[in-house]
Parts: sequence; structure tokens; C-alpha cells
Amino acid sequence: MDESAPIVIGYDDSAFARQALRRGLALAAKLGVPVRLIRAWTISNAPRPKTWEPGFVPPVDDYRNAVLDDLTAQAAAILAEFPQVEVNLEAPHGAAGPELIKASADAQLVVVGTRGLGGFSGLLLGSVSNQVVEHARCDVLVVRRTGGDQAPPRTAMLDQAIPPA
Repeated sequence: MDESAPIVIGYDDSAFARQALRRGLALAAKLGVPVRLIRAWTISNAPRPKTWEPGFVPPVDDYRNAVLDDLTAQAAAILAEFPQVEVNLEAPHGAAGPELIKASADAQLVVVGTRGLGGFSGLLLGSVSNQVVEHARCDVLVVRRTGGDQAPPRTAMLDQAIPPA
């Protein structure tokens, strides 16, 4: 393992991801290494770009820029807590699991929360976290929330479409 390699942190602005971001930044500060803060996206989960109009599909770069704008705004307060850490914000186009696995090739550690914004209610480990744990090319730190239910009800569209048991 290259001790100067960056720490990769997956971030979707869930409570779990905010905890993982703080933990990853704290580790990076102690180790004196940079962070790659990654939010992967697809057209189905990207925010609407500023250039969107009815009947016009903006270019992929416009979607990527919208994702980066959201990532910058959502992570700003936590990033400000660790001004000594060099952070590169990235928004690769693709599913989160495979994109974080790709990023792991050049990292010393990938940090993710136990769950994200999607998925089914009641899961303790989300699909992205599970994929990263199984396939990353470096060590993986899965960060739990410091308090509260580790598997709270979900609010993603999928959960809203399936009535609770």
C-alpha cells in the first residue's frame, strides 16, 4: 500500500455519508494524505441541470456539473471542519458501487457509510457498501452512525412504491 495514496470517500449526503465523510477527513488529516470525495451519478439520479428546458436534453457535462454543484454545497460545512485536508471533488458518470471500486485501485482506503439514500427499509448494509467491501482493491472502512437506528425507514422512491409489511 502506498502510504501517500489518497483516501476515497463515497458521498450521497445521507446521514451515514456525512458520518463517513467526517471519519475519512479525520483519518486523512492524521495521515497527511489527500481525499477524493466521490459522488457517482446516472441520469436517473442526477439533479436537473440549469440548462434543462422542456423538450431539450442537456449534454452529459451539464448533468455532471449539476452533481458537482450539489456535492460542493452539501459537503461544504463538513469540509470546512478540516481545512488542512486537500480534497478533490469528483462526479463520475456511472453507478456508485462500480465507480468507487474503480477509484479504489489508486487509493489506500475507501470510506463509505453503512447505507445511503436508496435501498430497502431495514437493511443494515446497503448495496453500494456491500459491493465496495467485496470488490475494492484496497482496505474499506464502513462507518456506522454514531447514534440512532442503524436501519431506519427509507424515503427513496423505491420504498414509497412498495407498501410496508
